[in-house]
Amino acid sequence: MKGLLLPIAAPSGTGKTTVCHNLMQGDERFLFSVSCTTRPPRPNERDGVDYYFITRQQFEEFISTDKFVEWEEVFGNYYGTLKSAVSEALEKHKILLLDIDVKGALNIKKLYPQQTISIFLLPPSFDELERRLNKRGTDDDQSLAIRKARLATEVAYSKQFDRVIVNDHLDDTVNQIKKIIEEYNKYD
Repeated sequence: MKGLLLPIAAPSGTGKTTVCHNLMQGDERFLFSVSCTTRPPRPNERDGVDYYFITRQQFEEFISTDKFVEWEEVFGNYYGTLKSAVSEALEKHKILLLDIDVKGALNIKKLYPQQTISIFLLPPSFDELERRLNKRGTDDDQSLAIRKARLATEVAYSKQFDRVIVNDHLDDTVNQIKKIIEEYNKYD
């Protein structure tokens, strides 16, 4: 098997993190790309597992020393993917799952076109997405409003992705992604 970069992007609340975790269960081919961020951790998040939580100053130092393969400022916070994570996954012939925003995913695809399959997840409906965001309970009203305002822009980018999947049923979504990976590896 050759190395593969699998950036998965979606509007907030669509379930990309859950999809990534389910892909990894019991499958050693996968690595999860732990991004750096300047946002504070949510109650259930752990440093070095969910994100590397760093200061704005540290993040800007990483930018200036070219440590990121991509980075973006989203909702007033920085998020970035370390070059070292991408290099390590490709060298070890692993599938690197990148739970990432749309611009970051497209940057990965642009930089590594032969090793990337970009996937965009859509919610079953926008009413369902709003229900999921409210149920999640991790955002205040202002953050929710910002996330909802970005929705149309994010969905417009979906046309530039290799595959678009409606995340209606988790198992179906995971199985569709595994089939995409199998197709990719046929040409190894």
